[in-house]
Amino acid sequence: MRSLGRPVVLALVVVAIAAACGAGGTPGSASAPTTSASPISSAMPSPDGGPVVTPEAAVAAVVAHEPRFSGITARDPDAIGQASWYEVMPASGVGAFLVKLRIGWGDCPAGCIDEHTWIYAVAPNGDVTLQSEVGPEVPSDAWPSHGSGDDPGTGLLITALAGPVCPVETIPAKPECAPRPVAGALIRVLDADGVEVATATLDA
Repeated sequence: MRSLGRPVVLALVVVAIAAACGAGGTPGSASAPTTSASPISSAMPSPDGGPVVTPEAAVAAVVAHEPRFSGITARDPDAIGQASWYEVMPASGVGAFLVKLRIGWGDCPAGCIDEHTWIYAVAPNGDVTLQSEVGPEVPSDAWPSHGSGDDPGTGLLITALAGPVCPVETIPAKPECAPRPVAGALIRVLDADGVEVATATLDA
């Protein structure tokens, strides 16, 4: 992977036989799903010290509770292959919210082979309570903020994966069928007018 630090409007052309999956894409452990036996409560103040009265503030409180969600975006029902997303719903109680977050990985353009979901309740005072958690362990490169190393919007983190590797993919995925990095893939970065602004050759 190589990061290109140019804050331009970009269109990406990947010259490789590759399939990328959201913010990561390599299938992770096929361990059995885990579900919380009971809610785990952790009192977290609102990030700005004030009451949580908007969906955005509720998401910010959850991200403050679990920084690895940093960079996650709202669910787009029209998007194909969106690996990571959140949804915010009103909960019982004035001003309370439920925040559902999902991290998916492994062939996400076809729906993601694996996924892990969380549901948090966020109280008006900023208290964050984990209501449920289901799914296999999330691989480190599937988290939305993985490997950014920069402020959001200041560069590119590009991963090229060859897949499918096996003629038939299964759920859960077999480790030997995991997509494989494409070393030496040539990346051309174009601006909104189609003018090439950068190139890169991916490492292993």
